[in-house]
Amino acid sequence: MRKNLISAAIALLASIPAFAQPAQPEMADGFRADGKIYVVVLVLATIFAGIIALLVRLDRKMTKLEKEHFNNSQY
Repeated sequence: MRKNLISAAIALLASIPAFAQPAQPEMADGFRADGKIYVVVLVLATIFAGIIALLVRLDRKMTKLEKEHFNNSQY
């Protein structure tokens, strides 16, 4: 009995977000209709490209420092 009650409570709590969301997002439809969705996509792509460039640059610097450290260390 207790397992059934806990299972029912979990199922109810898991289904609450499905009821709270509208069927279609209105904001995305408005952006798509006005053509602004492409601006949003472009901005996000630029941000992700910047993050990737930063990570690549950081990785190259770290690799260079690691090589210098291991070449100068006395093992």
